[in-house]
Amino acid sequence: MAALALIFERLVSLRSSKVTPPRLLEEVVSVTRASLPSADVVNKLADSSVLGTVLASGVRAVIAEPRITEEALREVFESAGRAAVHRLEKYLSPLGTIASAAPLLGLLGTVIGMIEIFGSQAPTGVGNPAALAHGISVALYNTAFGLIVAIPSLIAYRHFRGLVDSYTLDLEQSCDRLTPHLMRFAVPRTTS
Repeated sequence: MAALALIFERLVSLRSSKVTPPRLLEEVVSVTRASLPSADVVNKLADSSVLGTVLASGVRAVIAEPRITEEALREVFESAGRAAVHRLEKYLSPLGTIASAAPLLGLLGTVIGMIEIFGSQAPTGVGNPAALAHGISVALYNTAFGLIVAIPSLIAYRHFRGLVDSYTLDLEQSCDRLTPHLMRFAVPRTTS
């Protein structure tokens, strides 16, 4: 049940429209073509998506510090990007743990069942082979259930891991494209 809940939550949270809307970068470049936007526009951008939050951090940095250097702006983007990736990876670790632990728990149940079955046999060695075979087959259900939980959990974990990696690359590339555009608004520093 926990694995299903985590998978459903990640399916909803990691949709492209919530993380990296396709035309968002072009819209930000368009809005900032002539001047930096107002605080309301930047707040709306930050609330729009994960990418919007990261891009808004850079816009806010240029608004707050007109003499910002390109290196400092890249550090702002990097910091915001790390926080965004951390949010994207939310619940992936528990899902990976479920995928890893489920077969082991199933095997543990099977071993305990086998111990019970062999412990209930007559000490003289005369037992009912049909009952023994049935007991072993029942004990193996634990392993099967563990695998039934583990396989879809592992597939979902790998899928979401790849999705987060793809989104991370999109965030990095968007920040790299926006940096020179925002640097046009930075006031050059004078050397004394």
